[in-house]
Amino acid sequence: MKVDLNSDLGESFGRYKLGMDEEVMKYITSANVACGWHAGDPSVMRKTVTLAKENGVEVGAHPGYPDLMGFGRRYMKITREEARNYILYQIGALYAFVKAEGLTLQHVKPHGALYNALVKDEELARGVLEGIADFDKKLIFVGLSLSKPLEIAEEMGLKVAHEVFADRAYNPDGTLVPRSKEGAVIHDKELIAERVISMVKDGGVKAINGEWIELKADTICVHGDNPKALEITAYIRKRLEEEGIKIVPMKEVIR
Repeated sequence: MKVDLNSDLGESFGRYKLGMDEEVMKYITSANVACGWHAGDPSVMRKTVTLAKENGVEVGAHPGYPDLMGFGRRYMKITREEARNYILYQIGALYAFVKAEGLTLQHVKPHGALYNALVKDEELARGVLEGIADFDKKLIFVGLSLSKPLEIAEEMGLKVAHEVFADRAYNPDGTLVPRSKEGAVIHDKELIAERVISMVKDGGVKAINGEWIELKADTICVHGDNPKALEITAYIRKRLEEEGIKIVPMKEVIR
């Protein structure tokens, strides 16, 4: 049994530092690197790619809405064609740094509000997936576990990775509880670890109302943007390995 650990990195901008990229990179196998639209800039992008290379971590693009001020967490109404071009543009920007470091791009994981919007907006999802396919059909599309966009991606001939979240509560329909609601983010590391193990080994987890929901876990999103979250990330990896679950890059899970 094996699973990938991914984290959203490279989200600093100019003089503003966000996250603990150097530390969290030690525990993950795939990095989702911001492409400059919701966060990141050219210098941060290159530094993050270089850091991934030094730690043997696979690199993926983390494109979002053009919303630096809102950190890509505000919904924006865009057309299918705009979505296609926005994604292609951002993948291309990150790929320049990936190529310069002699690496290959492994995956694409949309960010924030865009990621969540894809689940219920099929036209938007198709636009995003077309942008990925335009660049390279061998890229892995990362989406919310068992959601519609993953089905569409497979129909288009793209590889997919079903993603679960270590520290987020789920609604009964398999979507994430909005951060604005109480209980949306889980902080107890023991509970987080037990939930993650359940997702990987049992194929599901309890929703916020106590109802059991099925999930497929190819990759687990972990956060490392504060000291406590970093401690949780290290603990999750330790507990998974104790359960005999191998931590490997995404491309080794789904091939």
